[in-house]
Amino acid sequence: MLLQLVDSFLLDYHVGHVLLLLLVVTTLGAIPLGSQKVIAANLMTFGLIFTVSPFGIMTQLYILLGIALIVIAPLLWTTATEWAGRQGGIVWFRWIEPR
Repeated sequence: MLLQLVDSFLLDYHVGHVLLLLLVVTTLGAIPLGSQKVIAANLMTFGLIFTVSPFGIMTQLYILLGIALIVIAPLLWTTATEWAGRQGGIVWFRWIEPR
């Protein structure tokens, strides 16, 4: 009976939903670290996973999301700063001028 309940709940979801949930959870877990590079690495990893996943187990929207993440993540990595300050629980990033 419990197995049928779990099975009926899981039939409405596919791998794309699970990967999207994992992306959100890991990104929310990386935000308190205050590092743009960690977030960029997270987005790049999930972009690659979304892109190489087979078409049969996900819709095309998730493949396009993977391509978008692969484009955005390196931009976030290159604009990452060396310093991240925390004010009131919010992470604020600032640019460091080259010397």
